[in-house]
Amino acid sequence: MPKPLAKYDVIIIGAGPAGYVSAVRCGQLGLKTACIDSLSDKFGRPSLGGAYLNAGCVASMALLESAKLYHALTADLAQHGIRAENIALDVGQMVRRKDQIVAEINSHIAGLFSHHNIDHIHARARLLQSGHVEVVPADGSAPACLTAEHIILATGSAPLELPFAPIDHEYIIDTSDALNLDSVPKRLAIIGAGIKGLEIASIWNRLGSEVILLEAQESFLNLPDQQISREAYAIFTGQGMEMRLGARVISAKKGNQEVMIEYQDHEGSHTLCVDRLIVAIGRKPSSEGLTAPEADLLLDDSGYVHVDENCRTNLPGVYAIGDLTLLGPMLAHKGIEEGVFVAEEIAGLQPMINYDLLPSVIYTEPEIAWVGQTEQTLRGLGEPLKIGVFPFSASSRALAIGRSEGLVKIIAHAETDRILGVHMIGAGASELIAEAVLAMEFSASSEDLARTIHAHPTLSEALYEGALALRKMALHLPMGK
Repeated sequence: MPKPLAKYDVIIIGAGPAGYVSAVRCGQLGLKTACIDSLSDKFGRPSLGGAYLNAGCVASMALLESAKLYHALTADLAQHGIRAENIALDVGQMVRRKDQIVAEINSHIAGLFSHHNIDHIHARARLLQSGHVEVVPADGSAPACLTAEHIILATGSAPLELPFAPIDHEYIIDTSDALNLDSVPKRLAIIGAGIKGLEIASIWNRLGSEVILLEAQESFLNLPDQQISREAYAIFTGQGMEMRLGARVISAKKGNQEVMIEYQDHEGSHTLCVDRLIVAIGRKPSSEGLTAPEADLLLDDSGYVHVDENCRTNLPGVYAIGDLTLLGPMLAHKGIEEGVFVAEEIAGLQPMINYDLLPSVIYTEPEIAWVGQTEQTLRGLGEPLKIGVFPFSASSRALAIGRSEGLVKIIAHAETDRILGVHMIGAGASELIAEAVLAMEFSASSEDLARTIHAHPTLSEALYEGALALRKMALHLPMGK
């Protein structure tokens, strides 16, 4: 750990995507910066990147890629005329590969800190009052008090827990544990069929687990457009995932190398026995213990830090970004943009964030992505709409690569033609959504998108064709569509 200075221009508490990006931007702008974070990896080493890197999207994507390869070798190659025999699965190597990727990105972040003269302090930190931070080093050395004119709180979030399903990190596990299993559970249950539950289900389902998702809500995936959610439900159940909606878990207890789950639905009470249970019901802001009581930082009843539209807290010179606030959804790129925003605000620039055009992605297979409003929300507001839909089953590229599931849906204002929302499920949706975000950022109409030439054959043509379908001039839709 570098020897900390007594005073900085900026102190950032938390080194997740919001915190470390903010630190880098502060360093680029010539601000003397310290970034304090207590996270260690499973080997006890300081680890930058927060839960997002170590136990979130990056880690789960790495495992999903391995799972997709295994599934292709064992289930999909025959249709290509390829025969593969004696395929063996080494879950430990999959996890080690994931860990290597995480370590490489961690090293890259550390390199950025060094390049921009940012002090990384591996310690627990607590805001005492405006301008003062108590630091308790992880190496056991004496606590210190650091000061800065500006302090940015960026401690992220942590998984929510259930009192009737206590985590033991062996049989009843959280989403972080689910990315470090050393073998494939024969039967796996997940409480929560939301974003994280589905991402984890996609991994273990492809590796051979019988996956059962227990979702308390009667409906499936409320955040995306309902047409996309219906398509996703059909695709995922077709892949073998079992969705039990309206299933409210009452208790979960470890038995003899298994977990006994009791839940209720509209048909009554049920018992389910599985090898592992994953609790994936969402996340909460990591604000507990972040400040001393005398600091008087304003929090709501759920632990979110109260901020204004410029990420300023009620304390002078103190900001909060990322998952700590309710300014936007718990998305890494939301935190990243806020980190840059606050750094530039401190430096006297005039940054901007458009919260209305934050893309959302679910890293399943196929992926789900969207930006803007849903059809149901817009109809509830009484907006006149026109809608274009293009299925990937009509995409030459999707058919050629054997990934023709899903669709693209474009929603535009019926009178102005301005694009109001784009929603999709399909191959590469996390990449394709960027074009929609760019178009909407520049207030594009569906005609603008329809007149933008796309290479053929490509997956990105689905957006082009969706815009053409909206204008009743689609080129590749099957007859009758």
